[in-house]
Amino acid sequence: MLVTGGGGFIGSNLVRGLLERGDDVRVLDNFSTGDRANLEGLHIEVVEGELRSYERVHNAVRGREVVFHLGALGSVPRSVQDPLTSSAVNIEGTLNVLLAARDEGVRRVVYSSSSSVYGPRRELPVKEDLPPDPISPYGVAKLAAERYCVSFSRVYESFETVVVRYFNVFGPRQSPSSQYAAVIPLFVTAIAAGEPITVYGDGEQRRDFTYVSNVVDGTMRAAEAGGASGRIFNVAASAPVTVNDVATAIGSVLGKPVEKTFAPPRVGDIRDSWADVTAARDVLGWEPTVGLEDGLRRTIETLV
Repeated sequence: MLVTGGGGFIGSNLVRGLLERGDDVRVLDNFSTGDRANLEGLHIEVVEGELRSYERVHNAVRGREVVFHLGALGSVPRSVQDPLTSSAVNIEGTLNVLLAARDEGVRRVVYSSSSSVYGPRRELPVKEDLPPDPISPYGVAKLAAERYCVSFSRVYESFETVVVRYFNVFGPRQSPSSQYAAVIPLFVTAIAAGEPITVYGDGEQRRDFTYVSNVVDGTMRAAEAGGASGRIFNVAASAPVTVNDVATAIGSVLGKPVEKTFAPPRVGDIRDSWADVTAARDVLGWEPTVGLEDGLRRTIETLV
């Protein structure tokens, strides 16, 4: 197996899942956002390099049966600030992975996409057949990469691709220190330290917070399931909760009061988002097994 972005939060959790089932794992990462510490002590091969270099990607793909393509330049706010780099990494980088995998006879590429491709929706929960309407440059780039994946599975014989769309993933090895850090690690570290948390908007926006082990399981199943090639699957908890409720739940687990400061909504953010996961259940045989509270407890143990 090759895992691009294997030094990142979700990627390093996926690497562990693959190793646990006995796979031979290689990682491609430039560690611009990933962390080498996430891979310490693991019996894997690490190739350091850029997704934008076809030569480097091709070398990493060589000899692999399946490619899990998680490498990306994430974050909606970052894409608003720098749409050109977001596009180059997330679109051109994905095209390099697909071309290298095609040229090396890889059996299947599993591409990790994002709920941001849906954009603001009145129809909730969102299903995979809804017309995408991304509002951020990040969402646009992820959608373009998705379409390349679907196209390659259609035009190149025996070349398989599967797209999995993630929703607000959280869990161990998710850094709270980046300026683009996700909400749960930021909330946990602030509440644990007795500091106020910053809530963008009124906090009543609903999100599909999904514990990382659920995502790892769904992603691994996407590499093996029959009838999945050329298709897109939501991988999420399918259990919407408000940002305010998440903050309260974290305070409850920590046994700490929650003090909030409110800021204007961030440009590019979606108001409400959660997934219908019927297709993943039916085709991948997948079911989320770790709920929000249990996931928060497991996450907090690693951060505090």
